[in-house]
Amino acid sequence: MKEQDIIEIKDLLSEPKKIVIVPHKNPDGDAIGSCLGLYHFLTKLNHQPLIIAPNDYPEFLKWMPNETDILKYEGHTESCDKIISEADIVFTLDFNAFHRAGQMEAILESSSAVKIMIDHHQQPDPYAKYMYSDVTMSSTCEMVYHFIDMLDQTELIDKNIASCLYTGIMTDTGSFRFPSTSSTTMRITANLLDKGANGSDIHNAVYDNNSESRFQLLGCALRNMVVLPEYKTAYITLSQEELNNNNFKKGDTEGFVNYGLSLKGICFAVIFIESQKEGIIKVSLRSKGDFSVNEFSRMHFNGGGHTNAAGGRSTENMKSTIEYFISILPSYKNALNS
Repeated sequence: MKEQDIIEIKDLLSEPKKIVIVPHKNPDGDAIGSCLGLYHFLTKLNHQPLIIAPNDYPEFLKWMPNETDILKYEGHTESCDKIISEADIVFTLDFNAFHRAGQMEAILESSSAVKIMIDHHQQPDPYAKYMYSDVTMSSTCEMVYHFIDMLDQTELIDKNIASCLYTGIMTDTGSFRFPSTSSTTMRITANLLDKGANGSDIHNAVYDNNSESRFQLLGCALRNMVVLPEYKTAYITLSQEELNNNNFKKGDTEGFVNYGLSLKGICFAVIFIESQKEGIIKVSLRSKGDFSVNEFSRMHFNGGGHTNAAGGRSTENMKSTIEYFISILPSYKNALNS
């Protein structure tokens, strides 16, 4: 972020403001962690922040301090629109294009509030007056820590802020194993532990509260896995019927795609999940090395993300989506085998 931007933001935050903080649709640990971390920080600066999430999120994120204060746009459109229209500042966290906020796209576009983006995804849309965009960062939570540091306010980081930011860094780095985990990431993590975050408790809260039905769904997913060794690719499908039969709850498929990527010799893994409610097939993509699933998803599945982790969607049915996916793999054979 430019030095002049920091000076202007410091001035902007020097007096109490009405502030709205927005994550992307279907928010994950990094989205909710960064929003709550910033929420607690801004509250300490005597602002009136409110978090408005486009829709609900998994139960394993609902332990974080003040999580119950988060408003859900889905089902409360009118009241949330009023809050956004009256806001002085809107922070958008962990996304960089308004359409990633789902039904909130229109109100965010029409809002006259000063917009501040903090995000680490590729190819941001230039909608924000102040853009803190860095694709080399492990997570938006790490960026929120840097943002607080830029404002010379790290002394305000307490256990609540530290716990929220630790959660997003942990989840977006795959428990600190992904290539984006830098030495700076680890130094920040150490600082958050010193500020009161309990790494063991946070890990248990996020990863060790599995239901029996989730494991049954995982078994179904693994039975559905197809390996295409000539393309070093593995993919998983889950139909709406299979989700229903296994009592699917939001967040239950989190991490399933990584099982394909963990296979020996596989560098590209995809999971296709049917959502009858939305009328789409949700696509989650992961890769190893230089193969860009961000570019692949943007090109073929109306999505995007990072080089090694991205998401997308298909409006075709599952059979047609899989047929299309398999049909385009030959053009990537050299890249996948290089």
